[in-house]
Amino acid sequence: MTAIQSKNCGRLEGLARIPGDKSISHRALMFGALTVGETMISGLLEGEDVLHTAEAMRKLGAKIEKSSDGLWRTYGVGVGGLQQPDSALEMGNSGTSTRLLIGLVGGHNISATFTGDASLSKRPMKRVITPLEMMGATVDATDGDKLPLTVTGPEDVLAIEYELPVASAQVKSAVLLAGLNARGTTTVIESKPTRDHTEKMLQHFGVEVDVEDLGGGKSAISLKGYQSLHPGAVDVPSDPSSAAFPAVAAILLEGSEIALPNIAMSDRRNGIYLTLKEMGADIEFRNRRVQAGEDVADLVIRGTGPLKGIDVDPARVPSMIDEFPVLAMAAACAKGTTTMTGLEELRVKESDRLLMVANGLKACGVDLEMGEDSLTIHGNGKPPKGGALIETALDHRIAMSFLVLGTVTPEFITVDDGAPIMTSFPNFVPLMNELGCHIGAVND
Repeated sequence: MTAIQSKNCGRLEGLARIPGDKSISHRALMFGALTVGETMISGLLEGEDVLHTAEAMRKLGAKIEKSSDGLWRTYGVGVGGLQQPDSALEMGNSGTSTRLLIGLVGGHNISATFTGDASLSKRPMKRVITPLEMMGATVDATDGDKLPLTVTGPEDVLAIEYELPVASAQVKSAVLLAGLNARGTTTVIESKPTRDHTEKMLQHFGVEVDVEDLGGGKSAISLKGYQSLHPGAVDVPSDPSSAAFPAVAAILLEGSEIALPNIAMSDRRNGIYLTLKEMGADIEFRNRRVQAGEDVADLVIRGTGPLKGIDVDPARVPSMIDEFPVLAMAAACAKGTTTMTGLEELRVKESDRLLMVANGLKACGVDLEMGEDSLTIHGNGKPPKGGALIETALDHRIAMSFLVLGTVTPEFITVDDGAPIMTSFPNFVPLMNELGCHIGAVND
């Protein structure tokens, strides 16, 4: 375990280049492996989660390498061409790539065993197992729905129409990826919008994906099987979830001004920034554009004074599910009450994030109430006292969120283990310190 401390600091300033978007990086490697030819990827996140995806795709038959110019190149095997791996696919802590790859393997007539670290092995996989079994796959899982698990795809994949019981971009993606190798049309129906990186990137690779608005926020996403993916280039934009950490720190530290270029800004991922603006944050979006099918913008963040508490629109939850921990840090410093509801998905992430956030904030002196799917934080317009040792439960976002809070609390905040940060934001500490933070090993 590597304990890390964050101490109160002054204003932040400078330009920070955030690593590539994790969700898009996973998909760029996977989809490149389904082409026949070379796909060049720039801006790939080189965190542990994505590197596990790269190694898994190699075991499934793709050639993936990083060249001296910093580009990643994949040489794919085509849809239906994945090979039987000769050993287990070790996924580390990555729930996203595990669920997507379970779908991909389940759509091929091969068998693969998935393993992961202690945190990932506790996460339920039933929501992705159920539709894949409907498509003909066989899944043998520990305790019925956990890793290690073995997926065996059928000789003939069944195209299905599947309505998501809970909003989940991962389950939607798994079904669509299995459907790439199915005879007929596979359709996923979602009752509320989820991240649409899979649909956009499939289209970028030349796959026809039909998205039908069914009204009331409900939509049907369909694709026909046996379509080919065409190789090309993918320029991965910077991760908006990672960008939220320096953004919130700058917002809370009055007088700060930082620039965050090339941030993915689709309406399925920008909820944290819209919410912070509603709380009074000074966030400017510049040079909006489309890059590899994704909406992108350059952000300028300024610290202009205390935020105000608000009721966060529960309809916005899918667009910011990973950012609620760091939003809670902002709410703890805001003036007034911030109410967040519809957070049940936080309880099945790398940790029970709802509980971890609530416990950590209480230890820092924050007045709050936690429900089964809600968090109500009562701020008084200034940072809490801090001075706590935060249990992270191997969760990178819990660690980074409380290190952000420690930049403004009178007493320093220590997280019990900063090592998991490497899964998604390997240069988090040096990047934050270059902007003006004081984050480092205990007693530094």
